[in-house]
Amino acid sequence: MGEETEFSSDSYYEERGASDRAWQEEWRGFEQSLKTEARFFSRIAASHLASVFGGIDKLMTTDGRPLVVDAGAQLELDHLYRARVFQAHDKLMEALCRPDLHLGSPPASLASAGRMNARGISVFYGTTEATVAIAEVRPPVGSKVAVARFNIIRPLRLLDLTALEKVQDGGSIFDPSLKERLERVAFLQSLGRRITRPVMPDDEVFDYLATQAIADFLATENDPLLDGIIFRSAQVKDGRNVVLFQKAARVETMELPRGTEIDARSGYETEDGWEFDYSVTERVPPPSPPAKQDDSWPHFLTSPGPIYASEDDFRKSALQIDPKSVVVHQVDWVEYQSTTYEVDRLRYEKHDLEF
Repeated sequence: MGEETEFSSDSYYEERGASDRAWQEEWRGFEQSLKTEARFFSRIAASHLASVFGGIDKLMTTDGRPLVVDAGAQLELDHLYRARVFQAHDKLMEALCRPDLHLGSPPASLASAGRMNARGISVFYGTTEATVAIAEVRPPVGSKVAVARFNIIRPLRLLDLTALEKVQDGGSIFDPSLKERLERVAFLQSLGRRITRPVMPDDEVFDYLATQAIADFLATENDPLLDGIIFRSAQVKDGRNVVLFQKAARVETMELPRGTEIDARSGYETEDGWEFDYSVTERVPPPSPPAKQDDSWPHFLTSPGPIYASEDDFRKSALQIDPKSVVVHQVDWVEYQSTTYEVDRLRYEKHDLEF
């Protein structure tokens, strides 16, 4: 009838970029449902997260990096750093004696809510650099920060949110699924920034609900299942944080012969005042003489064995502390980098309006 049709010889097509508007609207609905409707067993939340993260290990970045990376011994990411703030001297000394217990992930009874975990769920928050670990705990001036290195001792799979900004997907333009896949990629490119944006302390209770739900889903329901997440630091530019989910957050207990006595000291008094010199001393019992064997009756010998932090924790250890890596930082001052905006102040004379 003289109108342009899809396959007419004079029809032309212009490629249009994928829009993530629909995904953004679904995400806002997901956040709203967690805050005001159903926080647990939400089918809407589970369905949305499955569509976002399902098969995410098959995606790559524009420069060929995978979104799901392997961590462990002899791999690029084989260790993490973790810091803890101390304002009481006795607690610091206790932590230096047993850094595996006091600098690692806390027990469930002491686990407070965080960006990637609900209260009572113990996870391991670490960083790839010691300086980032110190900044992340935001220590007040005058406090002391203990930092330790934790080696990753078993294979872990981590979702790298820092790579989402360069994620890509492709295929034939005649593939009916291409449009939806490109829209998902457009959404994923902004998701990393959305998840890791700074959150004010007064807003943490509600603003962390979405990220907590994501962590639970990736650890227990997603395909593929993951052990943790790599994300950008909100405190240090270009810094990277790593959270290991509860199933991968156990720190291997230091092997200490039963009966070992451990003392820590922070220094000694001199003529010029107190000299800081942190040290830890382990006094182990002498080896027991071998028991005399009595062949006249069956017997069983028990070894003293190491001291264990918890007898009912059946998780496989994923981290091992390096006791010689522990360092104490005294916070003398804090420096901030900020963007300055001037405030204009205007004054004018009011006049009655005439109608």
